[in-house]
Order: sequence, then structure tokens, then C-alpha cells
Amino acid sequence: MLKYFVLIYLLIINYTFSFAQSSLTASQEGLDTARFPSLMSSIQITQPLDFCRESFSFEDPEVRERMEKELLLILWDRAQIILWVKRCGKYMPYIEQVLRQNNMPDDLKYVAIIESALRPNAGSSKGAVGLWQFIRPTGLKYGLRIDKDIDERRSLFASTQAAVRYFKKLHDDFGSWTLAAAAYNMGEYGLARRIEDQKTKDYNHLYIPEETQRYVFRILAVKLILSDLKKYGFHITKKDLYPPLSFDRVSLNYPESLPVQLIAESASTWFKTIKDMNPEIRGDYLAGGTHSIIIPKGASAQFHTRLTSLVQNYRSQNAARKQIEYQVKKGDYLSSIANKFNVRLSDLLRWNGLRYNSPIHPGQRLIIKK
Repeated sequence: MLKYFVLIYLLIINYTFSFAQSSLTASQEGLDTARFPSLMSSIQITQPLDFCRESFSFEDPEVRERMEKELLLILWDRAQIILWVKRCGKYMPYIEQVLRQNNMPDDLKYVAIIESALRPNAGSSKGAVGLWQFIRPTGLKYGLRIDKDIDERRSLFASTQAAVRYFKKLHDDFGSWTLAAAAYNMGEYGLARRIEDQKTKDYNHLYIPEETQRYVFRILAVKLILSDLKKYGFHITKKDLYPPLSFDRVSLNYPESLPVQLIAESASTWFKTIKDMNPEIRGDYLAGGTHSIIIPKGASAQFHTRLTSLVQNYRSQNAARKQIEYQVKKGDYLSSIANKFNVRLSDLLRWNGLRYNSPIHPGQRLIIKK
């Protein structure tokens, strides 16, 4: 084991020496090393910074240290920054549009990058979900549907509208976008209590959880980098970005749940495409009721005609099925019951209003359709 670590150490030393040599050679040969700015030069802040037009002064050494720390840590992960920029092409057009329509500061768009790296299915250990990382109670409070069938925290459209409503409320409460962002991170009640106890509304001098102390500086760092990519050594063109979402929106109103596969067939596309475009749909079925979903651009022309035909056939097949009742025995699992009756686990769950992690107990009766 010791020999292994010694070998690794020697390899690292050799790599470091080789890199230094190659850098020196590049300099001697007159290569354009300016395209690769040093981390030291990258964190030298030479311009005033603001978040939502609220300025930050870096004359205070502690404030400067906090800002430089976030810049340095974010710049270290260059691959992540490239992914952020590429995803901006896909999601930012809608986010920026909603912010404009609601007369909200454009800088709020960077919150979504810090929260989720622009990943609709992002989740946290604290139960936050989606692009804007809503926890369940806050999501429900601001109008999102969150249940076993639908989780609108994963919807770009619904979650962005909810985030705007939430930020408006936070700004009304605290009178500052900087404090609104801090409250978004740590919760409005916790921040209000700290402000009252410490007799200050100055974000830079509030003693709050470390994550929240770093939060606005992380947003500022992202804004700084994405506003001047070339300065930080990123040469990304418009063609490198993921294209903006292109879709048709359709409304559905059916009393029973429908397989997502039927929707995909009606749109002449794949199951995965419908799930990727509508990540708020949690399972393999779209719950009964009224829904507005998106499908590939140009697919709406024949969509409802095809879906009506497929649904009629689906209903006929279901009507022909025999329904039986099964009493759960000791040692049974949902998956083993599904295998026993040769039915899909997702169907078994749907027939009985269960989820994958729902507990079952001996004596419980389950509906099986054969």
C-alpha cells in the first residue's frame, strides 16, 4: 500500500514538473498564453459589481475575500461553466422573457444556475427539486402542483412563474433584492429574525448560515463570468449553445389516467421525448383531469385525432380485462405480486393508488386487472 502512494506521489511530482517545463517552453516559443488567464488574474476585480442594480463595494477586505473565494472556486470547474453556458441557450430565453414580463431584474436568472445548474430534475438532500429548487411547502404555497402524479417544480414554465411570485413577495418583505436572494436561500422567517436580532439589514455584515453568506457572492461570480466569457478564457460561440426549446402546447382532458406512451404515439415521437419535455409527469401515466403539456414542434396538427383513436382502443382493452382482488401475504412485495400476476409494476401501483415506496402489509387487499 505504501509503495502505491509513493508511486502516485512521484507521478504527481513528474506531471507538475513537466507542466512547468511545457509552460516555460510555450512562453519561450511565443505562444498566445493570454488565451489562458491565470487564476490569480481572473479574480482581480477591477470594476464595480452589482446584483439587481444594488452595488457591492470591495474596499472592505472581508467582502473582497468572500467574492474572490467564490470566483476562484467556480472558475476551477471549467467543465461545469461550459455546461452552464450551453444550457443557457436552452432555458434562458424563457426565464428572461418571464422576468421582463413581470418587470423583474434580469440578474435573477443567475439564481437558477446557482440553484440547479439549469437541470430540471435536480434534487437536494433537503428535498428541494427542480430548476429553482423549491422545497415542497414553498412550492405549494406559490401555486405549484406537487403530488404522486405531477411535480411542477420540475417544469421550466410553472416553476419559473412560481419563482417570480416568490421573489416579488421577498422583495416586498425586505425591500432589497440582495436580501430577497438571501431569504430565498435560507428562508424568510430565519432571515427576518437575524435582521431583528442583529439590528442590521446589510447583507455583508449579517451573521447568517455560511451557505447564505456565500450565496449572493456565488451569484455575482456567475454573473461576472458569464457576462465576459472571453476574459476568463472561454471561447464559446452561439452555435455551441443547446438550442432553445421548440414545441407545440396541447391541452388534454380525460377522466382516467393515460399511458404516456399513447401521448408519444399521438405526437409521432418517443416515450422518452415526452418525459424529457414534460419532466413534471412523475410516472408512466398522465393522471386523469385537465393538463397542458408540450410536444415536439409541428406535432399538434394530427395529435388530437390520433390520441382520440388510441384512447378508444385503450378503453376497449381495459373494459375486457377481468378485475380480481388479491390479499397480501407475509413476505409479499409489490414487485413480487406484479411478477406473480404477470402485470407491470407501474400498472399495479396505478390500479391501487400506490407509489413505488408505498408500504404494504399482510391482509391488505389489492386490485389486479387481468
